[in-house]
Amino acid sequence: MQMTRLETFIDAAFAFAISMLVIAAQQIPDNIEALLAAFKNVPTFVCSIAVLGIYWRGHWLWSRRYGLEDSVSILISWAMIVTILIFIYPLKAIFGAMWYFISSGQIGQPFSLHTTVSQARTIFAIYALGLIAISAEILLLNLRAWQLREPLRLNARERLMTRGELSGWSIPVGVGMVSLILALTLPAGQIQWSGWVYFLMAIILRVHWFWHKRRLKKVSS
Repeated sequence: MQMTRLETFIDAAFAFAISMLVIAAQQIPDNIEALLAAFKNVPTFVCSIAVLGIYWRGHWLWSRRYGLEDSVSILISWAMIVTILIFIYPLKAIFGAMWYFISSGQIGQPFSLHTTVSQARTIFAIYALGLIAISAEILLLNLRAWQLREPLRLNARERLMTRGELSGWSIPVGVGMVSLILALTLPAGQIQWSGWVYFLMAIILRVHWFWHKRRLKKVSS
């Protein structure tokens, strides 16, 4: 299937989002000390790119499978672009703080010393809302494909794949909601758990796709 205009535009939007991450790194290092300091942000940059890549792939798979360019799909995709561009900065802040904590200050970047508990809650909450929104938008795109399964003439295997995408993208939505609740309710000394909870997705998604692949094999056999 050839690339649709919508897919091309989404690719350009993700490329722009990555360039915003690069610009956020501020100026080009002009000495060894500045260069070494810049390298401390490499893990943050890589993790941020990886998260963007997951969402790009989610939209790419949807576009490759269904090639939809109806008004509903375009509206959801535009909403996704806006969310991604807003999501960039809390994404970088969260990963910077995570690596700073893991490395005992050797890499990454901490929240400002002047960051209050209320502001930390806000940062985690904004990140959670962004993750919920982007995941929900890809979920809605796949739901749109499911609604049009008859016009798209999806076979049994393709329908099962679509249901797998629907259940798969509901996982980050659910985990994001848990993180949001934790960010708003946990005591000051435990707010970081609203960030660590995202590692649950590595386990839940692995189990989900294991069972989904088994079901696909049964349909194919």
